[in-house]
Amino acid sequence: MADIHIDEFYQDCLKILVQLYNTFPRLTTLYVDDLISNAGTDEFGIPNRRHKACFDAMLWLASEGYIRYQDNIRHDALDQVVLTEKSFLRLSLPVVIINDSQDLPPSVARKQATIAWHCRQALKDKGSEAIVQAALQFFSQS
Repeated sequence: MADIHIDEFYQDCLKILVQLYNTFPRLTTLYVDDLISNAGTDEFGIPNRRHKACFDAMLWLASEGYIRYQDNIRHDALDQVVLTEKSFLRLSLPVVIINDSQDLPPSVARKQATIAWHCRQALKDKGSEAIVQAALQFFSQS
């Protein structure tokens, strides 16, 4: 059986981390609806499975020390969210060898060597294997 829920978890985590990296160091509100599509509720107003999984990914990131937040807005969002130092450093420090032969300006080469850049590219390409590899690279940093 395919572990699609794990692939979705990795994608949700990358979207959360990249969105917070893009607003760092400002505190922001992180809405499930901004992260995933079809994040509605059923006829009784209960969040669907996908919505709940994305919200739970946010809570997991917080409980594991990757993000901080002040409050939750029902099961729809986290309020006053920011990356922790651990996540900021993992996303912003170079993790690959910068190749000077690409004739890129040093600032561009440095940014392309970060996990943040690899996460953005994986999400942009929408390839599930690239997303999994970027997430594993982020989570396996010590």
